Formats: sequence, C-alpha cells, structure tokens
Amino acid sequence: GHTPSPVEDALSYLDQVKLQFGNQPQVYNDFLDIMKEFKSQSIDTPGVISRVSQLFKGHPDLIMGFNTFLPPGYKIEVQTNDLVNALTPSSQSNPSIPAGTPTGPPMQNNQPVEFNHAINYVNKIKNRFQGQPDIYKAFLEILHTYQKEQRNAKEAGGNYTPALTEQEVYAQVARLFKNQEDLLSEFGQFLPDANSSVKKPKLLNLKDSSVAEASKHGVGTESLFFEKVRKALRSAEAYDNFLRCLVIFNQEVISRAELVQLVLPFLGKFPELFNWFKNFLGYREMSHIETYPKERATEGIAMEIDYASCKRLGSSYRALPKSYQQPKCTGRTPLCKEVLNDTWVSFPSWSEDSTFVSSKKTQYEEHIYRCEDERFELDVVLETNLATIRVLETVQRKLSRMSAEEQAKFRLDSTLGGSSEVVHRKAIQRIYGDKAPDIIDGLKKNPAVSVPIVLKRLKTKEEEWREAQRGFNKIWREQNEKYYLKSLDHQGINFKQNDTKVLRSKSLLNEIESIYDERQEQASEENATPPTGPHLTLTYEDSQILEDAAALIIHHVKRQTSIQKEDKYKIKQIIYHFIPDMLFSQRGELSDVEEEEEEEEMDLEEGASKKHNGVPSSGSPSKSKLLFSNTAAQKLRGCDDAYNLFYVNNNWYIFLRLHQTLCSRLLRLYGQAERQIEEEVRERDWEREVLGLKKEKNDNPAIQLRLKEPMDIEVEDYYSAFLEMVRNLLDGNMEASQYEDSLREMFTIHAYIAFTMDKLIQSIVRQLQHIVSDEICVQVTDLYLTESANGASGGTMSTQSSRSSAESIYQRKAEQLMSDENCFKVMFLRNRGQVQLTVELLDTEEENSDEPMEAERWSDYVGRYLNPDSTTPELREHLAQKPVFLPRNLRRIRKYQKGREQLDKEACEGGKKSLEKEKMECMFKLNSYKMVYVFKSEDYMYRRTALLRAHQVFTAPCILIESEDTNDLVSSATLYLIYSFKYICGD
Repeated sequence: GHTPSPVEDALSYLDQVKLQFGNQPQVYNDFLDIMKEFKSQSIDTPGVISRVSQLFKGHPDLIMGFNTFLPPGYKIEVQTNDLVNALTPSSQSNPSIPAGTPTGPPMQNNQPVEFNHAINYVNKIKNRFQGQPDIYKAFLEILHTYQKEQRNAKEAGGNYTPALTEQEVYAQVARLFKNQEDLLSEFGQFLPDANSSVKKPKLLNLKDSSVAEASKHGVGTESLFFEKVRKALRSAEAYDNFLRCLVIFNQEVISRAELVQLVLPFLGKFPELFNWFKNFLGYREMSHIETYPKERATEGIAMEIDYASCKRLGSSYRALPKSYQQPKCTGRTPLCKEVLNDTWVSFPSWSEDSTFVSSKKTQYEEHIYRCEDERFELDVVLETNLATIRVLETVQRKLSRMSAEEQAKFRLDSTLGGSSEVVHRKAIQRIYGDKAPDIIDGLKKNPAVSVPIVLKRLKTKEEEWREAQRGFNKIWREQNEKYYLKSLDHQGINFKQNDTKVLRSKSLLNEIESIYDERQEQASEENATPPTGPHLTLTYEDSQILEDAAALIIHHVKRQTSIQKEDKYKIKQIIYHFIPDMLFSQRGELSDVEEEEEEEEMDLEEGASKKHNGVPSSGSPSKSKLLFSNTAAQKLRGCDDAYNLFYVNNNWYIFLRLHQTLCSRLLRLYGQAERQIEEEVRERDWEREVLGLKKEKNDNPAIQLRLKEPMDIEVEDYYSAFLEMVRNLLDGNMEASQYEDSLREMFTIHAYIAFTMDKLIQSIVRQLQHIVSDEICVQVTDLYLTESANGASGGTMSTQSSRSSAESIYQRKAEQLMSDENCFKVMFLRNRGQVQLTVELLDTEEENSDEPMEAERWSDYVGRYLNPDSTTPELREHLAQKPVFLPRNLRRIRKYQKGREQLDKEACEGGKKSLEKEKMECMFKLNSYKMVYVFKSEDYMYRRTALLRAHQVFTAPCILIESEDTNDLVSSATLYLIYSFKYICGD
C-alpha cells in the first residue's frame, strides 16, 4: 500500500487544525508560530510538547496526532481526565548520521547543524574571494557538476558511472584553493569517505529541453535564481526554511513531488520562479499521462532579462526588450492581438529593509474572497467544459457528413480539432480522472466511436454543474449582501474593542495622571519647579452640536427608572443650562410641563422679578430646584475673549471628557453627512449637464451587483435618521447588529465612530447621576455657585488680574473640599469664536515627609530660624556697613535695644519681675512650604507688678464683658483687658 509521506502527514495535520479551529484563526496562527520557533531552535522538543499540549487543550486527537512529528524517544500520551503525559528519552545521545551524509557537527534539538555550517562555509568563501569572483563561481560549478553526476547515477540504478568522483572533486577544489589550507581542511569535512559505496545525488537529471537550455548558462543562472528567491521572500527566516527544504530533498528524505509541495508556500506567489524551479527539477505534474509537448518551452528565459535596464512605466512596470521572443499562444484571435498586453510586465520593487506589513484581512473580507474564488473556479470548470463541448460538436457535425470509410480513416490531432490541447485535455481529465489518457487516445485514433460517447458525458456534466451553479449563486449572493459592507469596514472591529477600554473611568483618569507624572519626573530630573498649565486641551468646534448631544442624553435620562424625579430635573438643568453657559452657547429650553411648574411657582411670590428663560429670582420658592439661575457664566455668553473657571472632582472631570467625546463624534458624522450630500448633488448635476441623464437612487453599482439592498432613506436625511437610530438603540427597539449595518449603508467606512454611541451616552448618564446625588459632587457644584457670586468663576481675559485673589481663594477652598480625591482646574476659553476646554490636575497632597534626611534638614532650618544667635558674624558685619533698613526704623530699634538693656539690668538687680511661659508650637508642611501653628499650644507673659498698677488705674467698679458667641474672634489685647477686669472685680 501507499505509505503517507512526511509532507502529506504535515499537510493533513494542518488541515485538521484549521478545520477544528475554523472560528479561532488565532489558534492556527499560534501553532504556526510555535513550529517556526522550533525550527529556528528558539525552543527545544520538550518546550514544543508543552506549548502544543496547552494550545490544543481539550482536543486529544490533535495532541496525539502531533506524535507523528516528534523525534524518536519522545511521545505524548493523553489520559482519560485530559491530563497530558510527555515521555522523553532517558539519555540524550547524538543520532546516527545517515550513510552518505557529510560528517560534521552533531545534531542539536534534532535540527541539522551541518546545514548552517555549510551556509557559513560558502559565505566564508564568497567573502574570502570577494575581489576574485571567478574563483567563487568555479567552486560552485564544481559542486554543481558533482551533484548532477551523482543524481544521474542514482536514477540510472547502477548502470551509470559518474564522471566525477569525490577524489577528483577534492583535487579540483585543492587546486582552486591553493595556499588556503583552512578552507581546504574545512571542505574535507563535507565529503564522506572516498571508499564509501553510497554516493549522495544532489541534483536531478536535466531531461527537459527548457532545463537543458537553462543549464547552458551554467552556475550564473542558478546563482541568479537563488538571489531572486532571496529578494522575493524578503525574510531571512523564510529563505532559510526554503533552503532547508532543498537540504532534506538532497538527503533523500522526501521525493521530487513532495519537494514541489513543500516549496509551494514559498514560491507559489512568484510563478516565474516556481516554474523555473520545477523545470530545473525535471518535475512534471502530468507525469502519468503520455508525454505532450510543453505549452511554454521557453520558461526560464525570462529570468535572464535585466529588467533594471528596460524601459520604465511608473515604478512597477518594465517593457520587454524587442529581442525577447514571445511565447507561442495557439488560442489568440485578431481581437486578442489588438487589445492584450504583450509588452509591459509587472516588476515589483522593494527594499530588504522595508518595514511594510500588509494589512491582515478581516473575517468578512475572507468571506468575500472565498466567494469570489469559488465563483471563479466554477466558472473556469464550466467554460473549459463548454469549450470542449463546442469543439467535439464541430467534430461530430464533420463526421456526420462523412462516409463510413472516411470516418474510419479520420483521425484527430493533439488539439482534438480545436486550437488548444491544454484546455480540452484538462476538461476530459476532470471527468475521467486516471482514465483520461486512454480516452484522449481513443478520441485521436477512433473519433467516430468515441466522440459521441464523450460528448454525451460532457453535456451531462454541463447540466449538473449549471444546476449546481444556480444553487451556489443564491448562497454567494446572500453572503455578499451580508458581508459586503462589513468587508469594507476595516476599523469597526478593533474600534469597538478599544473604545470600550478608552472610555472607562479608570482609563480617563490614568491618562491625565500619567501626563501629570511625566511632568513631575521631568522637572525632578532637571531640578526645576514643575511647570503649571493645562494637561489636556480639548476643542468644541461647533456649538450647535450641543443641542443634539443634549437631546440624546436627556432622552436616555427620562427612561431611567432608577433616577429620582428631582435628580432628573437637576440633570436637565446641568445639560440645558449649565453646560451651554460654560461653553458660551445658547441655553436649551426645558419641557412645557416644567416651564408651567416654574411659572406657577413664580406667581406664588408677589413682586418676583423674572430672569432669563423664565428662571425666577433668588427670592422664589423654587430656589432649591433652580440651580443656575444667575451665574457669571450666563452673562459671558456674548463675550468673545473670556473664560469660565470651574474646580471639579473625578466625576465632573469624567463627565466633561465623555461629553466632549460625544460632541466631537456627532460633529464628525454630521460633517460626513454634509460631504455626502455635496457629492450626491455634484454627481447629479454632472450627469444631467454632461450626459443628459437623471440618476436614480438604485443606480449605485453595489446595488446593481446585488451586493447590498437599496436604502429607503434619502442622503439629505442621513444625519437625522442616525439620531433616531441611536434613540431606538438606547430604548432597546433596535438590535446592535442592525444598527451597525444601517450605519455602514449610510456612512460606509466612516460609520465605525458611532458604533459605541449607546455605550458612551450610558456612561455619561451614570456620571450625571453621581454628580446630582453624591455628597462631594453636590458640594463641588454649590462651591462653584457660591464663588460665582463672588466673581471668582471667570470673566473677560482683560480683567483677569482683578480676580486673581478671589480665584486663589476659590482654589484653596476646592483643594480643601477635595482633599481625598483628585482636584481638577477646568477652564472654558473662548477666543475668536473658538471654544476650548483645558484641564489641569492640581497637586493637593500636603503630607509631611517621613524621610530622615528631610526631617533633619528642616529641623536644622527651624532651629536656626528660632535662635537669634545663629546669625553669622560676616552677615552682621555686612548689615552694619550697609544696612537694608529705613533710618527711622533703625532709630526705633536702637532705642528699643537701649530700653531692653536697662530692663535686663533692673531685672538682675531686683530679681525676676515677670513670669513667662512658652508653649507655642508650629509645624512646617514640606510639600507646600506652609507653617501651621499647633492647636491648643500658646505663649503668655505675666508681669508681677501688673495687678498693683491695675488697681491704681481702675479704681471704679467695672462691668464684666462676656461674649456669648463662642465663635467670635477676640484679639489678644481685648482678652487681656477682660482678664484684668474680672480679676480686679473679684470674679
């Protein structure tokens, strides 16, 4: 029986893997990567077993099937509980080298190191004789001749004596490498013992005429072929694998046909190289059929054309030289000669260092390509069969007009009465298989008998295949309609996955925190103060898009049963009033019901003055409900060069980021819709004016080809229809897949930006719910409203300096309020009609450093600051010579110093007359350089004669003054007087 070759086993196993993981192409790609790493010796055999077992976990048939490719001594066993047991040889020894193989370094990881040794040796020769290329070419020619002789001897089966023995090869190389002992010694490692009876053939017998012709060019043609293969493959790893295929063929591990199958993935994309290679091998696909003249006997000649010197057309085409002999084509008609190109050939140009990577096809593109491939293959089969039917019908009509004697004498040539032998031979072979040579032979020798039989069989197959084609057309049409628009959308799949991560709260916070950390690190490296200014700058390009964003957000808020009615009203005020105010835009209108409620509440308050948009004054009972009745931002709507300031926490920051993202995406789709309207109008005008035609809506080529269904929506209504679809998606009235397909039909490849619109709006509503319900968020809003009344929340740029102190107070209060989380400084800037949102993350951490060096340094500083004797003599002398004080202050200081000296002298003479107690403590916050006094620490001084003097001064009774409000701030002098009063009155 037929024993499967290693190549067949490998192909069969790969087909099983691909079939098993058809829906998981990544598994198949990972398996190929493992094989590549194993082949490049990046991982050893146990490593391969471990990774393959893990990759195919749950598929014991695939794991067991991998045993076929393991080296001797290794085996994988799968137990009943899916546990994988790997058996390895107890001792690792060098494998025996097959007879006829060059003796060289031992095998490592069951990969032939000798092959890499040979490549390095050839490169060494090439570099050694770089200035003498003739020596290198002569060396290759010696090897080529020896390999050819060995192959001839092998195929002749002992009836052929090689003209070149190993001893003669060694002698020729010795003469060539004279005075190069190292090269000659190393070359001896690659030749087996001269007495060995087994000679290893290295090349095939050149039987084919085209190959024989190519062999006349000698080594130059072969070296040119390998050079072109190396450039075509571009990857050094792929080229090495291609050479390894040749090595295992030379070692007689695989046959000629198996070698062609192995190199097909490498050379299949390059027909000229692949055909030259097959011709050089003497390989013929139809070897079991009788010998036919080759269709293109001149293949391989094109390899000799120097395209670099040919006439160019652009960067990818070259003109064939006039001396080039065109291949013979038997099926050409005058029309073919007139319209087909025989001069210009495609000449791809690339750089070996190019980093270009072709984009990977999506699964939808694969579906479209597969449909097209299947359609093409079936068309080829049908047309080939039909052409053969027409030829045989012509022969049958011709036979019907002949007599019996003429029919008996009538013979057909190799073309079977047509113009091409290849087409008809393939058609008959497809039906009759291995019997095709006998059928063709019968058609040639006895057409009168065989033509009607063969013709009937061909027509029967024609009907079967046409019927099958009608069924396939229905399937292909459905698949094309289903996948056509998706196949064009390259960004949709990745965008949905990435956008979900990008819009997470954690991602948005990490983004600005990473920018903040980078600034801090850069400043610390440069020993500089961290720069201030916004970390993020976002743009609102069109204020009108705010209305669409607000409508979508409120639409979803109204349908949330988890949000209370009062919170919904607060959210509407934020969306319709606060955000437009901050962005210098027109306020939105509240619903009729809410406006009526406001009017009723305003009527209850007599004399209440009305504000903008029906918002009552601060004296209205609805003050608790109306948040943004009279803010500074509302008054700046008409100003151009102005700004609004808002200090926010995490929830407000995330909401503002998401809101800006929503507006930018709506604007992109709106712009795309406008561009499509302009293109539609321009195309209609051109067709009407130039062609005199009126284009219908269903005249689109994709619709005509049944690749997609006609749209019921006009181009002018695309944007409004998109907004309605988003509402339906949020309400659950529309499937996500239907929503995406409809968007693709309208906005084609630009639709992907709106695929996650529902997720974005839902995230915004969640943040709004936090803003109106969480305590810290409510306090942030209240603080803004309070500071807005104090003029600290923004204004015109020209008057910014007048508000700096108020804004600083606002910032300090905000930092104190948000001490447990991030504090962001958000500014809405309007300049020349353009609105920008800037965000700066503030440093609110004021914790003391626990580092010993920092504590010691500050302790030393505080000690010198408190000690009056720490001033250096040099500084005192400098101040005495050139004082930096005003003369009047110096006079006072000197007078005070004299009085102090007198008091000290009296104290020494009369004993201590005062009592002092120092318990005042202070702390320095190292991060902010602020000095803070410790709570419940104080200093006081009591003079012993104070009581006597008080009696002398205050002789009249006095009234005790007490403060009932413990929060009143009383100066130290006032407290001292009160204390004196109480003491004197005997309280």
